[in-house]
Amino acid sequence: MLKLRIFKDKVMYHLMQLSTSFGVLLLFLIGAGLLFKSMPLLRDHSIIDMLTSEVWRPFKGEFGFYTYIIGTLWVTVIATAIAFPLCLLCSIYLFEYASAAVKNAVVPLIDLLAGIPPVVYGLWGVLTIVPFIADTLGPRFVDYTSGYSLLAGGIVLSIMIFPLLISLIGEVFSGVANDLRDASLSVGATKWQTVKLVVVRKALPGILAAAVLAVSRALGETIAVLMVCGNMAIIPQTIFDSCYPLPALIANNYGEMLSIPLYDSALMLAAFILFVIIVLFNTVARYVLNVMLRRFRL
Repeated sequence: MLKLRIFKDKVMYHLMQLSTSFGVLLLFLIGAGLLFKSMPLLRDHSIIDMLTSEVWRPFKGEFGFYTYIIGTLWVTVIATAIAFPLCLLCSIYLFEYASAAVKNAVVPLIDLLAGIPPVVYGLWGVLTIVPFIADTLGPRFVDYTSGYSLLAGGIVLSIMIFPLLISLIGEVFSGVANDLRDASLSVGATKWQTVKLVVVRKALPGILAAAVLAVSRALGETIAVLMVCGNMAIIPQTIFDSCYPLPALIANNYGEMLSIPLYDSALMLAAFILFVIIVLFNTVARYVLNVMLRRFRL
């Protein structure tokens, strides 16, 4: 009987180890697959030239990704800049100030936002955000804007990551021990001082991790951004200009223009560039998080 239990324990250990290894290996397999499909283009063109060129003329064999990379990064930055402070304040209210009745009523409604298909967000953006920017907001700052812009993409994308950020930050706040709150209040700190100096400080690594996950989600979003950004391959000068993110480039063209030589390889390279951006961002974010953990001894 003892031998059987030991055997089962070893089997489960190796199964879990295999599952973990597969999860790690999957990341490398995805990257290797995209890189392999990109090799026909990489053999004929310099990767540096393609990353720094703004010229996109597939019929002439010219593939410049700089415009698309800039569009991707700017939309993500705008979405994060809008979503993060709002979600942080919302999470603080729901999990630190709101009554149980309010929390139980509001949190499920916010979670429902995560279940709405991206195409619905995109359609909503086309019908409401784009006209608002074109007719009301844009004319106050620029001479002309169609409404299909960086700002429209950032607003729609920020709303899409709201539920993820609020849920993750809320879970982090819930994990902070109540003893810390009680100790702070007992020495005369106000509720806001306790939240700011104790809860948020203790939860800071988790908050940063939640932000990293939200940004990673934003970097790869396709349909909603595709519908409201304008899809013009230009370097945007203001937030009211159109842009063309990498995910939109892939979604718009894959399967339609693959008869052009090297076009399929170019789209695979676009996917690989997006993959590398996300991996590098997460790596840098993890390094910054570890530095903060050591500095603040959290």
